[in-house]
Amino acid sequence: MTSDTTESAPRTTDSTEAAAEPVLVRFARPATAPDPVRVLLVHGLCSSSAVWSPFVARADPRCEIWEADMPWRGTGVRDWTLRSVEEWVDLAVSRVPGGVDVLMAHSFGTSTVLSWLDQQITGPQDALVVNGRKLRGIVLVSPLYRAAPDDFDWESIAYYLNNFDRILATGMRAHGRTPGISEHQMAVAIKVRDFIGPYSWIRFFDTYLRMPQIRTRQLPMPFLIVGGEQDFVAFPTDARALGASLPDASVHILPRNEHFPMVASAESFAGLTNTFLRSLPA
Repeated sequence: MTSDTTESAPRTTDSTEAAAEPVLVRFARPATAPDPVRVLLVHGLCSSSAVWSPFVARADPRCEIWEADMPWRGTGVRDWTLRSVEEWVDLAVSRVPGGVDVLMAHSFGTSTVLSWLDQQITGPQDALVVNGRKLRGIVLVSPLYRAAPDDFDWESIAYYLNNFDRILATGMRAHGRTPGISEHQMAVAIKVRDFIGPYSWIRFFDTYLRMPQIRTRQLPMPFLIVGGEQDFVAFPTDARALGASLPDASVHILPRNEHFPMVASAESFAGLTNTFLRSLPA
């Protein structure tokens, strides 16, 4: 179903390639300073690696950046739900030559990365080593997280089901300059919703429901968590709850931001992230 060769190509993807390969990992930018930090970017549901473009352009010179187009991208693989989200993240990580220092994820991507990290825990340890390389840090943007099963109720299901098309339309609006969601954006969002189908939504919410089972206290690496004050998809309370559950985490809620702070407040987001990356131990 998938190839084990790493993609190292231009950032654009033609439709034939996207249809043929569920996980596309590409080299996005070299490091231009000593002691490079190898970063892999993971996007959310119905998004793409393009959502990280503002950060890639502003990343610290030490960053060697790789980006993944995951099978849950907007033009992705219809049957991606037949495999677990952890398998897809593991495949993306394995395709970065030499291993990954830092994982950065957004929205649904944060839930998949947390679930994958939980699978890497083998017992009490002061570091997680994957493919022979120590994970030095994690950056989670607009995370979907709740600390206890009782934090979910029937209203949670109704909210995310009934607002799913609006959530998708918000993603399309992220790069725009006008407020509000246009009729065209909503129409396209509904088409995308229908294309990915109910199985993708169920996998999204099932992964969210499993967040209380993640052994966050056993994740030893530093975390940077960034949320938006006005995010109606991943609420600021989710970001704060995740930060409180981790041994080493800093949480920043950006004012007047919604679900895509790395786009809407590109300079502020890059400043926070670059400061965090520079603070990581060699």
